[in-house]
Amino acid sequence: MTSDLQSPPLPPQSTALSTAPLPLSDRVQEALAIARRGAEELLIESEFAQKLARSELSGTPLRIKLGLDPTAPDLHLGHTVVLNKMRQLQDIGHNVIFLIGDFTSMIGDPSGRNVTRPPLTREQIEVNAQTYFAQASLVLDASRTEIRYNSEWCDPLGSRGMIQLASRYTVARMMERDDFTKRFKEGTPISVHEFLYPLMQGYDSVALKADLELGGTDQKFNLLVGRELQKDFGQEPQCILTMPLLEGLDGVDKMSKSKNNYIGITEPANTMFAKLMSISDSMMWRYYELLSMQSLAHIAGLRQQVAEGSNPRDIKVALGQEIVTRFHSRQAAEDALADFVNRSKGGIPDDIDEISLSGAPLGIGQLLKQANLCPSTSEALRMVEQGGVRIDGAVISDKGLKVDAGCFVLQVGKRKFARITLA
Repeated sequence: MTSDLQSPPLPPQSTALSTAPLPLSDRVQEALAIARRGAEELLIESEFAQKLARSELSGTPLRIKLGLDPTAPDLHLGHTVVLNKMRQLQDIGHNVIFLIGDFTSMIGDPSGRNVTRPPLTREQIEVNAQTYFAQASLVLDASRTEIRYNSEWCDPLGSRGMIQLASRYTVARMMERDDFTKRFKEGTPISVHEFLYPLMQGYDSVALKADLELGGTDQKFNLLVGRELQKDFGQEPQCILTMPLLEGLDGVDKMSKSKNNYIGITEPANTMFAKLMSISDSMMWRYYELLSMQSLAHIAGLRQQVAEGSNPRDIKVALGQEIVTRFHSRQAAEDALADFVNRSKGGIPDDIDEISLSGAPLGIGQLLKQANLCPSTSEALRMVEQGGVRIDGAVISDKGLKVDAGCFVLQVGKRKFARITLA
């Protein structure tokens, strides 16, 4: 593939479909309801309804795209909000495309950022990309998922093609992005390469001839660029489905590894279940709506049970078991519940780390840090002060405690344990 003076290289153009309104069958109405569930916006809904109607009439599945940049080696439950939606649309017969942004990762997505995101190296991207699809396949049906890498069509553009693509969008249009506008007003630097990110993400939709693109609410501008570029290249524009950003365990910020408020989809079953049980009762319904595969009618029934006096904890247990089963197994979910109950009664779980340390006697703060149960001695002493540290089940309140040699179980909070051998 080589660059062309008139336009960047493209795959074969799709034939524009008629926009004449078609009657909406019950199947189309059902598909619309599935798409709307938990979604923030469906743009433009009337267009998507017509795409669905034409798909049903012709027997040709829609092409539904989700792109994720491999900026970290693992996925968390926040990522699965859009993956769940992809699976729902996959289950009603549409083609889903899981796009790994190995090219766009080297630019760095500025969405929702107040500073320039450092671009990743090719080596970092390759390492992260190796696990992305394997983990996404815990949600998607891998046998029916088209996996693509955007370097396939972005690398061949070359500098000439990139310049020609950039000529199709103005700086004024780019500055309509809220985060760019805010940074400009605050005098925060915006690198020129950041303007390329929405263009390259939009170009992905042209290359894949997407009918619908999914993304978080922070991706709306980028998804709209894809829609405009498709028009520019003579394709029928994609529709856009944005999903809310799932709040993390703190119930405030979006789930993120950098904020340490996440639940990784490859975390041990016991850890995953305990983290889910730690969310607030009010946040539980948000997780049900965005993460559960239960019907809305079933969830409404659960709400009614709580309103009539049922213990929200029991409803949260059901959610925790559903999600642990999805990413592990039914038996793992049952075992995780038993482990959680044991811990809540003050019991010590069986599967805890065995750690050997030397230097006895060790101060309690240094001991907790060396055992990797606290990130620093100051945090360790704060936990002691709050009554969150136990040795063999006994609460430690003395911040000046020196721990002698021996074997014992060290506990921080409700979920962190280690069996220590101190010499």
